[in-house]
Amino acid sequence: MNTSETTATRRADVCAVAIADCFAGDGERLCNPIGNLPLIGGRLAVATSEPHLALTDGFYTLIDNVPPVGMSEAERLENRIVAHWNPYREMFGLLWHGRRHVMMGATQIDRHGNQNLAAIGDWKQPKSQLLGFRGAPGNTINHTTSYWVPKHGPKVFVESVDVVSGVGYDRAAALGPVASRFHEIRRVVSNLAVMDFESDDSDGVAVMRLRSVHPGVSVDEVAEETGFDLVVEGEVPESRVPTAEELSMLDQVDPSGNRFKEVPDQ
Repeated sequence: MNTSETTATRRADVCAVAIADCFAGDGERLCNPIGNLPLIGGRLAVATSEPHLALTDGFYTLIDNVPPVGMSEAERLENRIVAHWNPYREMFGLLWHGRRHVMMGATQIDRHGNQNLAAIGDWKQPKSQLLGFRGAPGNTINHTTSYWVPKHGPKVFVESVDVVSGVGYDRAAALGPVASRFHEIRRVVSNLAVMDFESDDSDGVAVMRLRSVHPGVSVDEVAEETGFDLVVEGEVPESRVPTAEELSMLDQVDPSGNRFKEVPDQ
């Protein structure tokens, strides 16, 4: 990569393609990204590299087109192309059979991929009450899960989460085959880097590894902003920048530039 490419690349676009790459190879699965940039990156994947992924309209159908983010409820319903009836009861079939890849947020996440969305502090008297467990326990046990963290820091990447909402590799291993059948924490994408779990600790349990750093970010910077020792193997590559096709599609998927509000240029 030359200097001009790095300078011209906007951090939010790098994050979007890193999110899209999380869904690589999923084929005919439900792409279920939750949140602003996950929605943008997930729809980018469907529009480019993974056309067989299914998208939900958020109501009761799977759709056969890739609408832009940021539309009103009425606009979403008007612009969707319905591919399949998918009421709430049908969604459980996808969940129980591992046919879904969800990308969620994480208020806290630890080295084994345990995620907290519920509370900060002691469970009996927390300092802050958050969203709750939501669907995180079932998400992480029943199908592939990835995480998006818009502001990488030691208060998010912690040694141990205060409350376990999403199940990490250590707890899944302790639960045995009932938990490990579909359990996969594939990636963690942040505004600084991409992490995966393609390394094991001394007990043979998967731990978080630094996969790539975004253009303009150093390995040391990521390490300083992480509250535990990330696995770093050899020379860490730079996160890839979007292709011309992907940049064009990003402007179609996110015409209002919502991604730049979430991840400003550094």
